[in-house]
Amino acid sequence: MNYSMIAYILGWVTGLQGVLMIPSVIAGLIFREPAVWSLAGTAALCLVLGAPVLFKKPKEQVMYAREGFVIVGLSWLVLSVLGCLPFVFAGAIPSFIDALFETVSGFTTTGASILENVEAMPKCLLFWRSFTHWIGGMGVLVFLLTILPMAGGTHMNLMKAESPGPSVEKLLPRVSETAKILYLMYLGLTIVEIILLLLGHLPLFDALCLSFGTAGTGGFGVRNDSVASYGSYAQWVITIFMLLFGVNFSIYFLLLHKRVKQALSSEELHGYAIIVGAAILFIFLQLVLSGTGGKHPLLEASFQVASIITTTGYSTVDFNQWPAFSRTILVTLMLVGACAGSTGGGFKVSRALLFFKSIRRQLFFFLHPTGVRRVTLDGHAMDRQTMRAVTSFAASYMAILIASVLLVSLEGYSETTNLTAVIACFNNIGPGLDLVGPAANFHFFNPFTKLVLIFDMLAGRLEIFPLLLLFYPRTWRRH
Repeated sequence: MNYSMIAYILGWVTGLQGVLMIPSVIAGLIFREPAVWSLAGTAALCLVLGAPVLFKKPKEQVMYAREGFVIVGLSWLVLSVLGCLPFVFAGAIPSFIDALFETVSGFTTTGASILENVEAMPKCLLFWRSFTHWIGGMGVLVFLLTILPMAGGTHMNLMKAESPGPSVEKLLPRVSETAKILYLMYLGLTIVEIILLLLGHLPLFDALCLSFGTAGTGGFGVRNDSVASYGSYAQWVITIFMLLFGVNFSIYFLLLHKRVKQALSSEELHGYAIIVGAAILFIFLQLVLSGTGGKHPLLEASFQVASIITTTGYSTVDFNQWPAFSRTILVTLMLVGACAGSTGGGFKVSRALLFFKSIRRQLFFFLHPTGVRRVTLDGHAMDRQTMRAVTSFAASYMAILIASVLLVSLEGYSETTNLTAVIACFNNIGPGLDLVGPAANFHFFNPFTKLVLIFDMLAGRLEIFPLLLLFYPRTWRRH
């Protein structure tokens, strides 16, 4: 274990967090809010803590997969603990556990909240709260790869550990170049959404915060009713961009390089489009036929499907009041999630495709024991390592889901509340059903339950294993 390299990267992460707080400090100065000093103080603390490590570059800079996973797990813990301090220092969220829950929910782009009155929060803290979505969406270590030169396979090991999906591919020969192009596309799409929302006459502050939440597929709003009080134009813009940010970013890379045929032939993209289209159609029809829809049932269905499958978590209606069939569709979408290589969470469409193809292959072997059949995706045969990773992820996913539901159920709330609270946090969605529906929040849970859900949010965003490895004794051995 290369401890000096781990400390070096954590120093960079800590210092970078201080820099990333500056826009929120500027917002506080513009609005002349006293809470700005909690942000400024925390930013200074991050810079002070990170500075000593930066001036002592490790002699041995090469890192392997083990260090990569450990650094990612520890980095997200450090980000969350330091990131929650402004809420505590300002007195906006006095409880450290509550502030940690809110911050972890921000960085992991979950959007589950303990706030009962969002609009009472100082705007500079609301800005920081939404900006954590944008930081966590693409990943702070992916951003670090664009500016920090490192040797050997360090770049790839960090990107594999932090990036979502069953496999991670380089878009360009160098990983640092891949990280740069990812962030440029991410920034570009965010700016386009901000401009479109401004054209819809939204205030700049609202347009920025909503775009941060959409880009990171997070879902923190700046109004108590989430997105319901904005006009249909803004809701359609957000719907479209939620779906766009739920697409694998390699698709945009291929489109930018005019490889349209290759981009549009993606099986995962086809599956994503079919799931979205079918879910919107079925929910729209039931809302119309049952008379439970509002003035714009197609917009309501489209917005909530986009919000849930991309694990964003914004809401325009209380879908807790929808018919059982529509609510069941939304819960199913919670489990599926967005595409690999996107900012969305969940099981991932590509992983679901591989899982079902693996089942189909096993059925084939029952009929033809000596036959040969490979699992393929986009015409490429999946190797054993990838398929083993998918199976291991599915097993770990179910184990954590069941264990978390059992632990959360100790409080005695309904099965629907317990199950959907865990699903909403583990899949980084935000709202669930019943007591944790879109018109409610998570404030009523006790500190132990909140810690369980914090673990779930981090495990879901980091795809389970980087977090689990922190608790595995063999991880910390030097050899």
